[in-house]
Amino acid sequence: MLKTQFPHASKLIFGCMGLGGNWSHQPYTKADLNLATQAIEQALASNITVFDHADIYTHGNAEKVFAEVLGNQPDWRENMIIQSKCGIRFEDNRGPKRYDFSPEWISASVEGILSRLNIEHLDVLLLHRPDPLADLPAVAECLTRLHQEGKFGYLGVSNMHWYQIDALNKLLPFPVIANQLEMSLGYRDWVEEGICTNSPHNSQNGYTAGTLEYCQQQGVQLQAWAPLAQGKYSGNGDAACPTSQRVNELAASYGVSREAIVLGWLMRHPAGIQPVIGTTNPARIAACAEAESLTLSREHWYQLFESARGQEVP
Repeated sequence: MLKTQFPHASKLIFGCMGLGGNWSHQPYTKADLNLATQAIEQALASNITVFDHADIYTHGNAEKVFAEVLGNQPDWRENMIIQSKCGIRFEDNRGPKRYDFSPEWISASVEGILSRLNIEHLDVLLLHRPDPLADLPAVAECLTRLHQEGKFGYLGVSNMHWYQIDALNKLLPFPVIANQLEMSLGYRDWVEEGICTNSPHNSQNGYTAGTLEYCQQQGVQLQAWAPLAQGKYSGNGDAACPTSQRVNELAASYGVSREAIVLGWLMRHPAGIQPVIGTTNPARIAACAEAESLTLSREHWYQLFESARGQEVP
């Protein structure tokens, strides 16, 4: 788990995709800087120490504004674990949107990340999405060189099956330590795959069998993107939804926020899943952080699961 490498790693991760303004290619504004400062300050005040970036977030502005915040508050850096992702390229004059694990692109991406964040060393580098054209031995050679040069400390991946991680692990002198996947009460295929063996329900399952178990066995930290399912059950969805109503009831019973209940459902799993929260609203960051001290009962976990799936377990 991530705490093996970073004892001060928090149970939650602050996702920085919402920093740096919109995706218009325009420079971020003073208001964007103020928003980022308030969000990062609240995250740290809520004992969130892991900060998740990607080189594509707001076309690089998320990393740039983060760097300016740290330039104004240099003491904050010592409590942080900073990770960023590379490998996605948007449409440009050379081609359509694509994934690129070529050594040239990975190397240039890492240098760009470090430059925008104004740091010399990235705590964790993640490969964002699998590239079907990746030459894995060349990828491993490139990553090994960058690691030896001190560009990043640890390697993670995102949106990968277990066998893709295993293929990388067999070529690298250091292990993959994290895998970031979509996981939530609203996106439950990772649970359904394990309980619906020999069932037609699994015919449409989008989760690769064995990924959860492989990550647990190999010490690969599971990180969950979109863990609140876009607020479907915690305020942004249908208030009349039975699952939303159950979340409200449990929030009152446990004395925590609705966000904490939804995140707590995810974190109750023994895999030690780290949710990546994406809000920049200080109040919602604080509400999410209440999940760190919450342990749902087995019965309440299954109640939410049954409600969200719309039927009892097989």
